[in-house]
Amino acid sequence: MTAPYASDPDTARGRLVPEEESTFRSCFQRDRDRIIHASAFRRLKHKTQVFIEHEGDYYRTRLTHSIEVAQVARTISGALGLNPELTEAVALAHDLGHPPFGHTGEDALQALMAPYGGFDHNAQTVRIVTRLERHYADFDGLNLTWETLEGIAKHNGPVVGDIPWALADYTARHDLELDSFASAEAQVAAIADDVAYNHHDLHDGLRAELFSTDELAELPILNACFDRVDRLYPGLNYYRRRHEALRRFFGVLVEDVIGFARARLAELGPASVADIRGAGRTIIRFSDAVFNDLKVIRAFLFQRMYRAPSVVAMRSEVTQVVNELFPYFMDHTEHLPKQWRKDVEDVEGETELGRIVCDYISGMTDRFAIQEHARLILGQPVDTRVFLPPLEGR
Repeated sequence: MTAPYASDPDTARGRLVPEEESTFRSCFQRDRDRIIHASAFRRLKHKTQVFIEHEGDYYRTRLTHSIEVAQVARTISGALGLNPELTEAVALAHDLGHPPFGHTGEDALQALMAPYGGFDHNAQTVRIVTRLERHYADFDGLNLTWETLEGIAKHNGPVVGDIPWALADYTARHDLELDSFASAEAQVAAIADDVAYNHHDLHDGLRAELFSTDELAELPILNACFDRVDRLYPGLNYYRRRHEALRRFFGVLVEDVIGFARARLAELGPASVADIRGAGRTIIRFSDAVFNDLKVIRAFLFQRMYRAPSVVAMRSEVTQVVNELFPYFMDHTEHLPKQWRKDVEDVEGETELGRIVCDYISGMTDRFAIQEHARLILGQPVDTRVFLPPLEGR
């Protein structure tokens, strides 16, 4: 049953460029499909989540992470009577703007782009879906609905104060009402992101042997999950034991979000999606108790995983890759791909050039960035047959 505060595709605010709507798909279904078929979505396959993409076949990448987020988001959305297609569209798109090497690459680009307006991966996602994907005859970008764009821009809450230039550039043409909260569907996508990475980072850290199962079993929430598994399956195989415990941890997070959201929605009594946007607070979130427990788990992961010596060493290496590629392309635009050189011909000033170079580098996959660095900076021969440049066919 659809809730009265769910986003209704029949009353959606439309697209920047008007289009004839599909006869068999809602506008939100069409948005989701366009995101899945976007070049930027495919490139997530070879972009870092925590571990560099080539470090192992089993670690999460931005693509597998985004799929997991979408799965969690649809589950929560269905339980709350929200629109599943809008929820899924925002969930699948939320990481499109991440550069190579995850947050390490983002930190490097933020510093390099400081003279040119800065870099923000969320704003870059909006730039990708509104400008950089250039496949359609009638418009740049994917021409997504207002609701999907709003969800991408504001799924983590209102954007106020110093608005990233890429986001300000688009909202000047198509007002996304950045100072209000987003729809419940977008809020679900945001909390699903938290659920997914809190769960799978524990998996990946165990696989990388950065900490032990016994150490996890001492953490809040997880201790109860391991205790339950041990009661139900005494003497269970080591690997099955930890999998059973972690899937129960996953379930605890999802159930907490659903239960707390239902309580908040009952308290607020929203009669429309406008009531969600005007509530003045996030409606879809963890309970305080679970949120505080997760802070303990995140502190553990920060110390033992995100700042592990092997991870820190790799962060240093890939930071150098980005730090050396950016000034190289600023000084040698003739080495940009042909479709990018055409854009450079029309630039006016250093800032615009810096933003084009940033677009190019942020679109790279981990492996392509490493390959280009080796070829252009280190002068090493590379078998280019196994690589594709980013944003092919701009």
